[in-house]
Amino acid sequence: MSTSADSFPRDPQWEGDGTSRIPFWVYTDNDIYKKELERLFYKNHWCYVGLEAEVPNPGDFKRTFIGERSVIMTRDAEGGINVVENVCAHRGMQFVRERTGNTKELVCAYHQWNYSLKGDLQGVPFLRGVKKDGQVHGGMPKDFKTKEHGLTKLKVATRGGVVFASFDHDVVPFEEFLGPEILQYFDRLFNGRKLHILGYNRQRIPGNWKLMQENIKDPYHPGLLHTWFVTYGLWRADNKSALRMDEHNRHAAMISTRGNAGAKNEVTQGVTSFKEGMQVQDKRLLDIVHEDWWGEPTAVMMTVFPSVIFQQQVNSVSTRHIQPNDEGSFDFVWTHFGFDDDTEEMTKRRLIQANLFGPAGFVSADDGEVIEFSQYGFEQKPWHRAVAELGGYEVENTEHMVTETLIRGMYEYWRKQLEI
Repeated sequence: MSTSADSFPRDPQWEGDGTSRIPFWVYTDNDIYKKELERLFYKNHWCYVGLEAEVPNPGDFKRTFIGERSVIMTRDAEGGINVVENVCAHRGMQFVRERTGNTKELVCAYHQWNYSLKGDLQGVPFLRGVKKDGQVHGGMPKDFKTKEHGLTKLKVATRGGVVFASFDHDVVPFEEFLGPEILQYFDRLFNGRKLHILGYNRQRIPGNWKLMQENIKDPYHPGLLHTWFVTYGLWRADNKSALRMDEHNRHAAMISTRGNAGAKNEVTQGVTSFKEGMQVQDKRLLDIVHEDWWGEPTAVMMTVFPSVIFQQQVNSVSTRHIQPNDEGSFDFVWTHFGFDDDTEEMTKRRLIQANLFGPAGFVSADDGEVIEFSQYGFEQKPWHRAVAELGGYEVENTEHMVTETLIRGMYEYWRKQLEI
């Protein structure tokens, strides 16, 4: 998209100390994006990899991403979870191509270097050369040591069946990374019950990766954009609610308790997405059953910065993995799950309600579209800025949803990390 040659600052600066006016170049500048990958995805942070239930048996593996770097989650013969980088130590090939599978070892097809499921180099063809005419030809130098040529191993943390990893082995402990406020909501969902995978959705969204973190830190839009939320009371400004952040304002939880289902009042006045007369033909979509582990909230949307969203929207539970691939695009992978002790009826309920979410979900399709159109606007006018001033200028926890405090908090942290 073309812009005036003089309209974009050569050395972009964020004016002032606040975070309520967000420059559009935050979403469009490639140098900023590369800095984000290094400082937010590859250093000092735990990033989501997957669920232990995705690799239940010895030899199981899953290929996924941290930032733009391809990684492999494996379960070894002893039952341990490992995460290694998908780059052969020999010639740099990304050699695991399947998304999932089961294997006894990891073998690069190019030259057949093979690795254990923990990432240790086990074998090199012609390591000691080839005997011919009574002589040994070729082979690796005598000082070549296999133990020095394994795959890059990541630090791994597991909790409640969820797997995080970091390229940075000096990263703080996972529980410290989340902080006590967010950890309680994490443990509420991942409370020790064995998880059961129900299925996946994948989509590529043409927008900056931070927009999805923002979207789930933004309680302003759900009751305005999403017909399903405001009409059926799943998420409305007049629901009992709370917004919580960790001490660094990077992670957040939006908590809501379903209230005025279908009620027409001042919250719906003038809201075009509210459809008072809309009826659901398949009543199972709203066949909501309270589960003991919920406590009072009927929905908790949790953002763990920078890589994942954990969703509980009534009986639908899922992870949403953010995988950036350039400054204006990211892949978004949904993993829908339940619990091993779910009844057959509850499993069906979770699957049916999952139709509200995912790329073509009755709710979430809206989010992908507005993120795409926002990116178009940023690219058209990169010298301009967004306004996130609902609720004022402060960064604080609240007991209501009429605020953009979580977005301001995220950019307060972002500016410190990137030294902007």
